[in-house]
Amino acid sequence: MATPTIDRFLDGIARLMREKDGAQIQDFLRYEPPWPPIYEQMVAELRQTYAASEQNDLERKCSKALPAHEDGDGGGSFTSFISFIAKYFAFIRDVDVSQLLQTHDKLKALLGQASIALSASTGPIILPTVISLSRTLSKLAIGLDKHPDLVDDLTSREATIGAEEAGERVTLAEGSANLIREAFKKCASERSGNSSGLDNSGKPEGRRIGIYLMANVCLKLFFHCRKLRSAEQIFALIYQQSPPLSLYPAAQRTTFLYYLGRYHFANNHFYRAQLALQEAYFQCHRQATKQRRLILIYLIASNIILGRFPKPQIYQRPEAQGLREKFEPICRALAKGDIASFRKLTNIDKPSTAWFLHWRILLQITNRCEVILWRSLARRTFLLSGNRGDASKRAAPTLNLEDVFILATFLERRALGIGVERSDDAISRKVNRGEHTNSIFIYPPTPADTPPAHADGDSEEPHGYIDPDLLDFVDPAGPDLPTSEVVESMIASLVEQDLLHGFISHGQKRFAITGSKNASPLAVGFPNVWATLKAKMDDEVPGWVKEGQKRSGGTVMHLSGARPIGA
Repeated sequence: MATPTIDRFLDGIARLMREKDGAQIQDFLRYEPPWPPIYEQMVAELRQTYAASEQNDLERKCSKALPAHEDGDGGGSFTSFISFIAKYFAFIRDVDVSQLLQTHDKLKALLGQASIALSASTGPIILPTVISLSRTLSKLAIGLDKHPDLVDDLTSREATIGAEEAGERVTLAEGSANLIREAFKKCASERSGNSSGLDNSGKPEGRRIGIYLMANVCLKLFFHCRKLRSAEQIFALIYQQSPPLSLYPAAQRTTFLYYLGRYHFANNHFYRAQLALQEAYFQCHRQATKQRRLILIYLIASNIILGRFPKPQIYQRPEAQGLREKFEPICRALAKGDIASFRKLTNIDKPSTAWFLHWRILLQITNRCEVILWRSLARRTFLLSGNRGDASKRAAPTLNLEDVFILATFLERRALGIGVERSDDAISRKVNRGEHTNSIFIYPPTPADTPPAHADGDSEEPHGYIDPDLLDFVDPAGPDLPTSEVVESMIASLVEQDLLHGFISHGQKRFAITGSKNASPLAVGFPNVWATLKAKMDDEVPGWVKEGQKRSGGTVMHLSGARPIGA
């Protein structure tokens, strides 16, 4: 039976192959209905003439119509590309977009064949098609992953990739990301051309053109399924083999730096995170409000942890609408050393923290801002009751640690809502409402004459379960409040981190400020947090390739192994 539409399509592909016009080939290949009329006609011809049982005949037809080798002596083979075109015909012939799981499987198979062609001499020609296919597969995989009821059958039969012995289940989104990552590796490991990966005009050439496009698709999937270790492999390979990021378009730079910043944020490298996110924010187009807002959320969070609070002008920008109400109360509590307010603002059980949990920044702010909180508390205590010293008598300004202890205890009790006097009844009410941080381990006092629930004494505790291994460590009477030893260790830690300038007299329980003879004790004893941390850091961000940067070939970069700020 005659197939004029298929013949015209193959003639057009053959011409573009000889012209090495990969962008036009990508435009020729449609994956998502509704099909244009000419594609509907081509699908009808495929179903009538080349049914699934006649796939071999279809491949032979493609082999006859398409060139087998590049023009010229020693030209590369087009065999894998021809197999891809035959696979594409089979895809549009058999796909039923109402069956999302089957569509996902067929797209993965099609991308797998395209990835094979990418590693051959046809790589630069098929690269735009691989990128387009990867984006389509990524969009479908994320959509399906958000509806677990649609993927139950698939996940039960999905093979584990690289983790068979461990029995680890690979999700649908992660499986798609792993396939796309293989295509990314082929782009990053390009060996043609000169060693710099640039052409005569100083631009990336060959498959290297797709390094950041493919990386960004992979990173989107890995962050969606929370596989940071897999994302680390992307950054490490780029750091070793990619041309400088500045040679790529702004959209690719911005997206990559956003994910790089989020990766370092998740690994507690907040200074590196803010460097990457700051650059991403600068390079993001002003009209891309949604993207700028995503970057700004993590940028503000990183800077707060580093002691660098946003200026009011930031909140007036279109992309920052509503962020003042989220971040400003936390900044105010940190600046004042207000433990009570900070505890309430970061209480995971409060509805107000749901937004921070959604963006996965709550735990970092809660834990890492503790350093700033105690530094501000010490400074506030010094303002209230500190001894300013006497230069004429060579007496250094001092801070009584007992005063810090009293103020910290007062604020911790206020955070628990139990007042200045300790009250077992108040603690019990707090625990019963589930408002105490460790309420799962703390129970209201049980009267001594309360009989056991069962005579054998083997029943559960009347107020809940306590792990037998923890019985000796759990105090049912109430929460642990700061002790003088805890306060002393906190001040010593701040001194060690250069956030306080001076020394501790352990015998007198005092912190003495040194070097304030000709300067303000506040300025000397309580140095600026941001300036102190910044002075200890360098501007190198693993994963971000800059022009003129020296890299050691073959080194494996474990990006999560470095010491985080504040640790």
